[in-house]
Amino acid sequence: MESPVHQLQESKQELLTRFVDGDAPDFLASHADLLDDYFRESFARSSAGPRMGMEKNPYAILALGGYGRKEQCLHSDIDVLLLFSKKIPDEAPALVQEIFYPLWDVGLEVSYATRSLKECLSLASHDFEVLTSLVDARFLCGISTLYSGLREGMRGKILRKKTKEFIHWMRERNEGRHSRYGDSTSLLEPNVKEGRGGLRDYHAMLWLGWAKYQIKEPRDLEYHGQLSHNEYVTLSEALSFIWSVRNWLHHFSGRKCDQLYFEYQLQVAEVLRFQDQNGQQGVELFLGQLHGHMEFLKQQHLMLLNKVVPRKYRYPLPKVRGRLSVSGITTSQDSLNFESSEVILENPYLLLKIFEQSASLGLPLSIEARRLTQEFLHLVDGEFRRSPRVIQSLQRIVLSPSQPINVLDEMLNTGMLVALIPEMKEVVNLIQYDEYHIYPVDKHLLQAVQILKDFAKPELPSQDSFSGQLFKELRCPELLLWAVLLHDVGKGREGKDHSEHGAEVVRRVFKRMNFAAEDIETISFLVREHLLLTKTATQRDLNDEKVVVQCARKFSSIEELKMLYLLTVADSKATGPKAWNDWIAALLKELFFKVYHILEKGELATPAAVDIVEKKKNEIFLESLSIPQEDLELLFDQLSPRYLLYTPAKDILRHIELYQSLGKAPFVLEAQSLPGTNYRTVTVCAKDQPGLFSKISGVLTLNNLDILDAQIYTWRNGIALDIFMVKAPPDTLFEDEAWARMRKDLYAALSGKLILDTVLDEKLRAYQADIKSTASRPDKIVVDNKGSDFFTIIEVYTYDFPGLLYRITDALFRCDLNVWIAKIATKVDQVLDVFYVRDLDGQKITDPKSVATIQETVGQVLSNNRT
Repeated sequence: MESPVHQLQESKQELLTRFVDGDAPDFLASHADLLDDYFRESFARSSAGPRMGMEKNPYAILALGGYGRKEQCLHSDIDVLLLFSKKIPDEAPALVQEIFYPLWDVGLEVSYATRSLKECLSLASHDFEVLTSLVDARFLCGISTLYSGLREGMRGKILRKKTKEFIHWMRERNEGRHSRYGDSTSLLEPNVKEGRGGLRDYHAMLWLGWAKYQIKEPRDLEYHGQLSHNEYVTLSEALSFIWSVRNWLHHFSGRKCDQLYFEYQLQVAEVLRFQDQNGQQGVELFLGQLHGHMEFLKQQHLMLLNKVVPRKYRYPLPKVRGRLSVSGITTSQDSLNFESSEVILENPYLLLKIFEQSASLGLPLSIEARRLTQEFLHLVDGEFRRSPRVIQSLQRIVLSPSQPINVLDEMLNTGMLVALIPEMKEVVNLIQYDEYHIYPVDKHLLQAVQILKDFAKPELPSQDSFSGQLFKELRCPELLLWAVLLHDVGKGREGKDHSEHGAEVVRRVFKRMNFAAEDIETISFLVREHLLLTKTATQRDLNDEKVVVQCARKFSSIEELKMLYLLTVADSKATGPKAWNDWIAALLKELFFKVYHILEKGELATPAAVDIVEKKKNEIFLESLSIPQEDLELLFDQLSPRYLLYTPAKDILRHIELYQSLGKAPFVLEAQSLPGTNYRTVTVCAKDQPGLFSKISGVLTLNNLDILDAQIYTWRNGIALDIFMVKAPPDTLFEDEAWARMRKDLYAALSGKLILDTVLDEKLRAYQADIKSTASRPDKIVVDNKGSDFFTIIEVYTYDFPGLLYRITDALFRCDLNVWIAKIATKVDQVLDVFYVRDLDGQKITDPKSVATIQETVGQVLSNNRT
């Protein structure tokens, strides 16, 4: 006769085959049934069991946890309890060996406990982790009355005395879990089990329902009035989808894996049959639907938690700032509610007024108020949206100060925000599949508004003080708030630039709201140009006056500049850490002041170049005590006009000192810290040689130094001055040693002893083995001869890999080009490297054949190193 474990293996393989073929809709329950069959068959065949005297010391085998709930995913743990009525007999280990060891032998993850009934109840009384596992217990085989006794004991001896304590523990446990795993509804790689909005929130609902309302089955949440029928149906659909995602995640990873990493997202989206449509990738549609389901689960969990947790254990609410004075709306248990559903039919305006009161008083909507809002959204029609009362009320909500209760978020979750502004429907749960945006678009918009409102707070962190000052200076902050709320509303439309399309959308929105034409144009301008400052600051040479003047010409007033700057900061911060850091903040502020100066003084107010250079020379003459003036005059003749014009006098003097220390050495390298930042200025003064800049770039990469910006100057006497802005070495405690290694490697590279191609290839292979893949966008090489009067600008859009800057600059060197400026930016999940170049004769590259050669050479380099 075939052994139970072999029967299990065969049945499980058959079930898995049906699952992969799409023919196992009830996989989780079927998988649990197979395990049930194994335990029952093993129990029936046991030779140790009969020796334990079941009639004197009854025992039973119980399924626990997810197995107990019949939620058995492909690689879920198998949790089992061997429960005895009295003390554990000496023969119990033999039974364990018979039943559990075969499962371990075939590689299954089995966790078991052997306890007496008294031990179980005692442990559960003092350890609520044990209690929650027992709540999910399900009888498998043995003496069923023992299982019944366990259930009765938990309810009579534990729950009757410790209900409030258990609910308080659940709240703290959930808080800790959410803090650890994050909000899965807004993460790039959500944890579908433990994160906020994950399956564990559903389990928490069951445990809370068991403790507070004595529910036995999930459907009891509806029967006890904690969920409406529609909510229960929607919850069931959400759970089915999330379970399916988790099971496929287990399948593709080959293990118990609950984190939806990038490397699996494309596979799961494909197997669930999500296809590209309307300009969105299938994986983005998949993630949008997943986030929507998890958001619903998150909201249901929060509502139940808020309802069952005693007031003294709840999170403290802010002090109420006023008194409720709206007929039809009441306060109950520190939340807002409608007097009845009838008052909404009599006065639909209350649907919005309750949110305004929430913003004014700092009180949340009750669970019932949220439900009623959703049920009566059909009353929000075109006439409702155009009503002056509605528009004024919505304006007051948008302008309300930042507070713990995010009213706009509540309006989004109930559907009210989209009902009032239907144009936002396109961006609800819209996912951008990259490593750049950490929120779905709708959540990103609300997060940006929240950041902007925080600038109005009286006490701000030092890094936000400048933004706070600008916000307080605005004459019409409401226009900026509206622009921030809708700046990405144009996303999700195929073949359209989202900034231009968004500007069209907001014109339509605010024309419907009867805004003044001038205000509509201001909001439209801010939406259309919301990427202007970021692109200019990170992708162009801010020392090029033409760049700054072209940027300044976009603005009609300093007020517009202030608003766009604040929108840019809020947008970047809400996007994620790859869009905002100290370096981007410094570049953005530098551009702001340069544009501000032009708007304030006029385009022709900049001093003549010759006056600037003469002033710098005089400063250097006064500061330099160790260098004779005659030597300085001779050296000035060797410096390029561009270098003299754009380099501060104190830096020129330091570079001259580096040059004098060069002697017969091939180079000198100096690294300086930028105060208050994690960045370093690396200056290399060297005797120029072919490919110098690319070799320095390669050595920086070899030493794990991320390059942010580079300026390259060549003096007339054959001296090259390459200035890099880089992130600090990974271990700043041993920074001196890091720079020593850098100097040693650079010497070896310049002398030919270190072959950078070889060592960087090794680094790239290690990187490729560890990197997580995302959706691929094509490489793009743009050659621009209009953006600068003196240089050809080459933009390279690609994916980052170790040695990227070295490979590109080496390719440009092989095209007989000199790189004068390099800027490293980020565009979505792609790197954007920008190079200002000239040919060996110092001219721009205008010949079409030369342009094509550049694109082909650089493109080949990128293709050869594609992960």
